[in-house]
Amino acid sequence: MAESGRVLARLLVVVAILGVIGIGSAAMAGWRAVHRPLNLPIEGVWLEVEPGRSLSAVSRELAERGLVTSPRLLSLFGRFRGDATNIQAGEYLLEGDMSAASVLDRLVAGDVYLHQLTIIEGWRFSDLLHAVRAHPAISASSTTADDIMSQLGSPGVHPEGQFAPDTYSFPRGTSDIEILGQAHRAMIEQLNAVWANRSPTAAVDTTYEALILASIIEKETALASERPQISGVFSRRLQRGMRLQTDPTVIYGLGEAFDGNLRRADLNRDTPYNTYTRRGLPPTPIALPGLASLQAAVDPYDGGYLYFVATGEPDGSHDFSATLEEHNQAVARYLRRLRARDAE
Repeated sequence: MAESGRVLARLLVVVAILGVIGIGSAAMAGWRAVHRPLNLPIEGVWLEVEPGRSLSAVSRELAERGLVTSPRLLSLFGRFRGDATNIQAGEYLLEGDMSAASVLDRLVAGDVYLHQLTIIEGWRFSDLLHAVRAHPAISASSTTADDIMSQLGSPGVHPEGQFAPDTYSFPRGTSDIEILGQAHRAMIEQLNAVWANRSPTAAVDTTYEALILASIIEKETALASERPQISGVFSRRLQRGMRLQTDPTVIYGLGEAFDGNLRRADLNRDTPYNTYTRRGLPPTPIALPGLASLQAAVDPYDGGYLYFVATGEPDGSHDFSATLEEHNQAVARYLRRLRARDAE
């Protein structure tokens, strides 16, 4: 009887050891399974997690879409880690060699996909508003321009020029006011920063005048090297009481009436923005200036130039002149280039 008891005891020990080995083997197999790369396509897979959705529900969806083989295993793994109730709502992009475990990491971290909107230097406010409201990931409203500025803490401020060109990142569902708010705050910060380091030769007396001048500079040239020179021309003309005579302000003043062809009659058509008929700066900016144009507006190049005209070269460069005689010669060269090009 004693011998049979010892045999039974040994048998129970063996069974226990085998059970431990079995559990360990199963656990190891499960660990490998949740860390094995998913069968994701090259372009990745989108996953939308609604607020309040459970890890079990997400796991079942992944299984239904053929991305994981055992939804229960992912749920158990989440419970084992203590993260089953910590997943965050949002839009996720599953890509590359992600495993079920790394998917869980992303959901817990709330590492949602960030969409982007690029605001282009030289855009008008109307261009910006169209881009914001046409973006599929932005929650658009029908708020008016006046209401937008009020919501951004700048009631009564004309919206033109008030938003910094840049690329902005945001999760799906971000409101248009939030995006515009980011860009508006960025413009205020940039404008204040350049104003704090303005040159004594700057011809503007306020940050708003600097913004207006910067917007004109932005529309006059795409060449970074020319911006300080163009700023110098406009600054000297302002200081001498000369009209700026810049076409982009005339075009802005024409509004919807501008058909893409600026005529001599347009230069004589008086509007608050026509710098051929009025002295000084126009009443508001005419575009969204970039940082380089803001810097140029408050730090003009001291070259003695009072005039500039396009060279007609493909790079969009200009000829700068100190006297009207030199300027007329530059204009003649420009016209000859145009005629030669038309004759080709």
